[in-house]
Amino acid sequence: MKITILGSSGFIGSHLRQALTNQGYECAMPARDAQLTAGQNLGHVLYCIGVTADFRTRRFDTVRGHVTVLMDILEHARFDSLLYFSSTRVYSKALHGSENLPLSADPNCAEDLYNVSKLMGETLCLSDPRETVRVVRLSNVYGLDPRGDNFLTSIIRAAVREHAVDLETSLDSSKDYVSIEDVISVVPRIATTGRQRLYNVAAGTNLRHEDLVKALTAQTHCAVNVRTNAKKTCFPRISIERIQHEFAFAPRSLLHDMNDLVKQYRSHLSDND
Repeated sequence: MKITILGSSGFIGSHLRQALTNQGYECAMPARDAQLTAGQNLGHVLYCIGVTADFRTRRFDTVRGHVTVLMDILEHARFDSLLYFSSTRVYSKALHGSENLPLSADPNCAEDLYNVSKLMGETLCLSDPRETVRVVRLSNVYGLDPRGDNFLTSIIRAAVREHAVDLETSLDSSKDYVSIEDVISVVPRIATTGRQRLYNVAAGTNLRHEDLVKALTAQTHCAVNVRTNAKKTCFPRISIERIQHEFAFAPRSLLHDMNDLVKQYRSHLSDND
């Protein structure tokens, strides 16, 4: 079985590349400027291209990665299936995170550029008549991500290296976190055998910053400073019933994995100091 991973140099794409190669799949990992719309069948396409934490300063790259490249592939390329990697961030203005829920975004809000571009990509996929074009909305994926600059990576790195963590959001803020191991386990199955067109991939429960920080300080003994008048940011609970029923999905817990995660970051930072 041939699998083409687009965005294979990124955090999620690189883990998929290693896992699928180890399992004996024929994996193609084209460069960003490769011609994908001529000739060969791409097999099962995993579309991991995207911009994450730095989307605010990379507006055009964000739209290009989330929409423009995708459009060319859907319109011109040959493939057996395509799985577009979106984000549960699109639920940020919703009351709950169900796949069937209508969503909204504000074009006057610069912060919504990410959501708008992801929803455009989703709409291109879900309006495609081919049933094998699907979408996954990924929660905050955790694992060793040395180049990452998202919230979790940043605070673990600060705790290990600086022995101090500065929080700009309040301790009663909360998010959903899903393990990279769970992602790379279920995503290829969705791509090749999924019966639905849209799936959430998440833990299904939110973790409060306070509980996260307690687990982190237990492993690193770091100091924690919360900014005065820190904003509370809470995302809605993400429904995972769909992948639980279809794939017997049983997600790991970040709190349970915190010890190993800190060890991975500590080892990496030590090797690269």
